[in-house]
Amino acid sequence: MNKNILLIAALALVLALVQISMAGDPDILTDFIVPLNTPPPADGGFFTFTGFRALVTAPFPPTFKVFKAGMEQFPALNGQSVSYAVLMYPSGTVNPVHTHPRSAELLFLVQGSLEVGFVDSTNKLYTQSLQQGDVFVFPKGLVHFQYNADAKNPAVAISAFGSANAGTVSLPNTLFNSTIDDTVLALSFKTDVATIQKLKAGLHG
Repeated sequence: MNKNILLIAALALVLALVQISMAGDPDILTDFIVPLNTPPPADGGFFTFTGFRALVTAPFPPTFKVFKAGMEQFPALNGQSVSYAVLMYPSGTVNPVHTHPRSAELLFLVQGSLEVGFVDSTNKLYTQSLQQGDVFVFPKGLVHFQYNADAKNPAVAISAFGSANAGTVSLPNTLFNSTIDDTVLALSFKTDVATIQKLKAGLHG
């Protein structure tokens, strides 16, 4: 009986380790993946993303804005385990606390300055003041943020991800802009339903 329990426990451990080792984007068995019902690419156009061209001449956005080049916007990234985002921060704006469940994020600050930080699994906060030219890594799956505290100057950053679809889970939206019951949220945050409803209203304001 004890031997069977040990065998089952050992098998469960092996399966868990296999799952952990497969947690990133899966390897592909071809050079690239063409979407279904799409003819094979005839030239390099399939591998070219032009969605960032508009950023060169467009006016700076009035609020924080993310421009993505992920698998949804750029199908050639499917299976390549890489994607990009350009982040634009007007003065005093924040990229709210969020996570990327499928990838770390490597942020390169192109213009301005940023206050950045992440919280590890022991609830320790790591922060840094970034200047133009600095690079900062946000570990995979950990809650993090970026804040442009400069009252006069905007900031621009480029983020690279180790997944074609890193995913973004915005904590404010996930918690207060979803259908989670207000009572559950109030108990979770040790507050009352009225406070939760005020937070929810603030997201729509």
